[in-house]
Amino acid sequence: MRVWFLSAGLALMCMVQNAAAGTVLIVGDSISAAFGLDTRQGWVSLLDQRLKAEGFDDKVVNASISGDTSAGGLARLPTLLAAHKPDLVILELGGNDGLRGQPPTQLQQNLAAMIDSSRASGAKVLLLGMQLPPNYGRRYTEAFARVYSTLAEEKNVPLVPFFLKDVGGIPGMMQGDGLHPSVAAQGKLLENVWPALKPLL
Repeated sequence: MRVWFLSAGLALMCMVQNAAAGTVLIVGDSISAAFGLDTRQGWVSLLDQRLKAEGFDDKVVNASISGDTSAGGLARLPTLLAAHKPDLVILELGGNDGLRGQPPTQLQQNLAAMIDSSRASGAKVLLLGMQLPPNYGRRYTEAFARVYSTLAEEKNVPLVPFFLKDVGGIPGMMQGDGLHPSVAAQGKLLENVWPALKPLL
């Protein structure tokens, strides 16, 4: 009888643990897709390792696609939400919108819709902000950067102001194309995200 109670107790603990475990869905572009690297070296894989090391049972689903824009992410999101039922959605999009010179207002509308859809599904949202190099012109780069801070304020959503802080433009932290973070930068990307992410788990 004692063995039965122990077995039942262990089973109950596992059920509670599984019930508490959540899903973190990352919808991003080449930076989160670890372009040019083995995906096991990317910051998303490092996040998965960090969660396990710190005792979190959350499952990480990386739905990032190289070259994706905010419009592409918005189109993909309903299917992703239905399939994975995430507890937390991390939005890492916008860089390709900016590099293609698309209107910041459109970027803002797309990200706002993604935030609303994610929340409507019951998920929390973390927004990763991006910035453009100065050669795109001061007016455009400032308007682009304001998209993220404006959304964070209007939607009351946690924000990492600049995902590539201490990475972008720094020797050794970028690949030869100057656009994608190197292996050496992946740990820093995770450190940029972790303080805002951890309280949402």
